[in-house]
Amino acid sequence: MIEARTGQTQGRLSREVFRERFLLRYVDPAYDSERAAILRLEAIAWDAYQQGRKAPHTVAAGAAFADPTYQISTQWLDTHRRLKAAQSRWADPSTPPQVLVIAGGARNDGTCPGEMSKTWRLAGIVCQEVKVQGLHPDLLDLSLLTSEYGRTIHPCKGCLSTAMPLCHWPCSCYPNHALDQADDWMAEIYERWVAAHGVIIVTPTYWYQAPSPLKLMIDRLVCADGGNPDPTRTHGKRASEAKQIEADKHAA
Repeated sequence: MIEARTGQTQGRLSREVFRERFLLRYVDPAYDSERAAILRLEAIAWDAYQQGRKAPHTVAAGAAFADPTYQISTQWLDTHRRLKAAQSRWADPSTPPQVLVIAGGARNDGTCPGEMSKTWRLAGIVCQEVKVQGLHPDLLDLSLLTSEYGRTIHPCKGCLSTAMPLCHWPCSCYPNHALDQADDWMAEIYERWVAAHGVIIVTPTYWYQAPSPLKLMIDRLVCADGGNPDPTRTHGKRASEAKQIEADKHAA
């Protein structure tokens, strides 16, 4: 069971399909004058995709990690440090109590519906009540995923179903620059959760389920509950190493 079972995915895209998908971002005729430059960028993106340059900027992890020599993403390290700082603020008795108020709906007046949501209005009322109680509200509006440029919560990849040590805290699945998954909002959202002394979720129900923005966030929070804080123990996403750690733990 240590060896990872593979064969589900069909390999990498062909150059033609990759170029077609890349150029979908530039169908606006306003880009036509820069078509040659865009094709040069496509060639760079293709090379990154072929080489699998998930984290183009890395440094040696350092003495705080199991393998100090492992080249770890500088973006992950930055999030890791900010979460530690947020945890320290949370634990400091002098820090004013903070409540994370989450508006979980997808509707707002900046996109197709053209009107603010009832969820947003109710979340505003909750924030006012939090203030009355002498607390500090931090309003997280997940509807920005639908209306704000560059706002994305990428889906959870289910790493822990392979082996729990493969699920890192904070999540190291993103950003993945080779796959153009660079605009992940969760690094900021993790920090806001860690800093919160309380959480209130205000949400509608969409088709008998949680709205997709809220579900995306909840799924990505799985790493906050027992996630491996040291990606060097699995040398990134090496499934066999994560499985071995889990097997050794059960055998002990």
